[in-house]
Amino acid sequence: MRTILGWCGVAAVAAVLVLAGARAADDKAEKMTLDKAPKAVRDAFNARFPGGEVTSLTKETEGGKVVYDIELKHKGRKYEMDVQEDGTILEVEKEKTLQEVPAALAKTVDGKFPKATIKVIMEVNLVKNKVETPDHYEVTVETADKKTAEVLITLDGKGVKEEKK
Repeated sequence: MRTILGWCGVAAVAAVLVLAGARAADDKAEKMTLDKAPKAVRDAFNARFPGGEVTSLTKETEGGKVVYDIELKHKGRKYEMDVQEDGTILEVEKEKTLQEVPAALAKTVDGKFPKATIKVIMEVNLVKNKVETPDHYEVTVETADKKTAEVLITLDGKGVKEEKK
């Protein structure tokens, strides 16, 4: 009986290590330039943002799938996009000004982070069948103690979806 329990314990530890290793592999990110990305990724970028300037490109593995996270400037505005290896665009984030979002957003952020300064507001658009649909705002703030925090705000500006640190 002890032998069986011992082997079960060993198997459980081994499973945890395998899952941790798989998660660590997912966390690896590789910086690169657009010319090193697959043609399908380059084509998706150029079709969506003709003349766009890539400021950062990272190849990541998320949930076992390779995704290219591209940060860019296009027509004077900051954008981010996530593209799969096959060129499928998953998400597009568009920089917004405080004047372009619901007034409630500033109040919601102030309620969560009193006396914080809003640094960046990104409208997160999920992409399905090549159609971009606004989902939420991603707001980066500098708190009163000079720390950076990120909070996801609903489209109406009134609710917090998630806080990231």
